[in-house]
Amino acid sequence: MAAIEHMAQEIDSQPDVWRQAAEIAAGDVPLPAPGERVAVVGCGTSWFMAQSYAALRERAGHGTTDAFAASEAFAAGDAFAERGYDTVLAITRSGTTTELLRLMDRLKGRTRTVAVVGDQRTPIAEACDAIVGLPFADERSVVQTRFATSALLLLRRHLGEAVEGAVRDVADALRRPVDPAWVRAEQFTFLGHGWTYGLANEAALKMREASQSWTEAYPLLEYRHGPIAIAAPDRVTWVLGPETGELEADVAKTGALFVHHDRDALADLVLVQRVALERARARGLDPDRPRGLTRSVILNA
Repeated sequence: MAAIEHMAQEIDSQPDVWRQAAEIAAGDVPLPAPGERVAVVGCGTSWFMAQSYAALRERAGHGTTDAFAASEAFAAGDAFAERGYDTVLAITRSGTTTELLRLMDRLKGRTRTVAVVGDQRTPIAEACDAIVGLPFADERSVVQTRFATSALLLLRRHLGEAVEGAVRDVADALRRPVDPAWVRAEQFTFLGHGWTYGLANEAALKMREASQSWTEAYPLLEYRHGPIAIAAPDRVTWVLGPETGELEADVAKTGALFVHHDRDALADLVLVQRVALERARARGLDPDRPRGLTRSVILNA
């Protein structure tokens, strides 16, 4: 049990750190203003939070917002820098990821850059024009949980969303029992629509990282266009966010377990984090030190 204590504690702390993130967002923070043309970049989990924020910002009418994996944006070179963004927003827990730092260096003096970061004492602080620090959400576990969700909650609040319901829902998600069928399941498919598609991608990644599970993620309405073929008994189809009710019957015909909760989708992601943790425990794995992963990817060249 001690080997996975960090991830467990970090998951459980999310109601408190979400409240702190919301308080920061309500203040004077250097995040993109309405009307700006914005690119949001990150790696791994942070890229998926970027996808969710981009969809939310455009839906709120704040302007064009594109999400990129930082490695792909850097690889695009001057073509990315010349796309005419007013601000490039980076999401990074560690502040040390090589691809992200290289991208910020390439943009210096050409495009305004801002980072939402867990550790403010890292190179990203010098690489960007401004930072928003969330040190209370930083983590010791390699597998990200609370930093990612707190960063997205901060961004949602800054867009003008009322997030009190999400904070109530995450407390509920932490109290709910984890279904043993979820722990035993052979395979998971996560689905989302609009801003929750990024959460579906992150849910699948969390399962892979923490418990080496077979997981996939798709846009909700794409599921019938092929991916549903993988659904079968002892497998799970989990929808994050709104669902019309039509999909449940189709999944039932396959024998797969259909999961959908009437709560804020970001809070439902926290329940997925708990499932990933329980699956790791059941397999004797240590999600604080997952196979082949480190807290930050730092390249030599």
